[in-house]
Amino acid sequence: MPVYLDNAATTPMRAEAVEAMLPFLRDRFGNPSGSHAAAREARKALDEARDVVAACLGADPGEIVFTGGGTEADNLAVAGVHARRQGVVVCSAVEHHAVLHACAALGGRTASVTAEGVVDLDALADALGPDVGVVSVMLANNEVGTVQPLAEVADLVRAHAPGAALHTDAVAAFPWLDVAALARPADLVAVSAHKFGGPKGVGALVVRRGVTVAPIIHGGGQERDRRSGTHNVAGIVAMAAAMRATVAERDGVVARVGVLRDRLADGILAGVPGAVETGRRAGKVAGNCHVSFEGIESEELLMLLDGAGVYASAGSACASGAVEPSHVLAAMGVPRDRALGSLRLTLGRDATDADVDLALSVIPPAVARLR
Repeated sequence: MPVYLDNAATTPMRAEAVEAMLPFLRDRFGNPSGSHAAAREARKALDEARDVVAACLGADPGEIVFTGGGTEADNLAVAGVHARRQGVVVCSAVEHHAVLHACAALGGRTASVTAEGVVDLDALADALGPDVGVVSVMLANNEVGTVQPLAEVADLVRAHAPGAALHTDAVAAFPWLDVAALARPADLVAVSAHKFGGPKGVGALVVRRGVTVAPIIHGGGQERDRRSGTHNVAGIVAMAAAMRATVAERDGVVARVGVLRDRLADGILAGVPGAVETGRRAGKVAGNCHVSFEGIESEELLMLLDGAGVYASAGSACASGAVEPSHVLAAMGVPRDRALGSLRLTLGRDATDADVDLALSVIPPAVARLR
């Protein structure tokens, strides 16, 4: 049976999410913007889901904006706040492309990171100033798993760019970290349901009270004029169910999966000469194992692993097939020849010892074959 080690790209839906979703795909199909009984039923479900999402993110229900996913949430945060406040947009060099490209489109600037993938606080301070309107630093990196010092980032923003709003992309963080607590210093927080057992195509953005965003999608004025479009009630209800289950189980999952990740990483380092682990393991989310090898190319390795029943990736799924090394690894100063041989193995909540055993039986000989 294949072993799925690409949970940073997407996760299987939780049973709780599927069960919550199905009634709204069948009989409870009302549009929550209407006024009749079917619409009111959908509105009630939407409101209840909003309460759950808000509680899981440490926000008030009125601070939640439902979106079509993490990319839209990031774009709404960066472009929406920029439209209201103007000013320069600043982000770290290892952001997801949803932030990095939005920042570039607005003529923004980036702050460098250390060799561990942590934003360089001195470089960030240099990039800040009274002309800055939005700062975006993710909570955990989607490729290498590095957790960012968001509280320290917030202190710098308040000190050097007091008029700026701080946004954090918590998409990769939510399955593993207490986002409600760790993202509290941020003015805007983005999540995506399919990263923690919900469906694809639905996400949320926390917009703290006192922060305003200009809509990037115009229409009927849903979500308090912040995001127009008929609500994906089924997806939102499923996201809330997945989020509640994730929070309830998170501590136990992190402890168990962290042990498995360590065994996987140690086994690869011991079994593949010259293998290098990316980033400091203690500073990463529990499910992330990122390694690189000289003398091979990732795409060839992934094909061999696929054929052997191990599903993995070289980095962000959004950059699959790219001939250039990951921008994250480049920003970390990883040499090009090693970056081209990178491997991202991301365990999920249901990972087992058998999964690790199979991966360790397949990866070292695959690398040796390519070399």
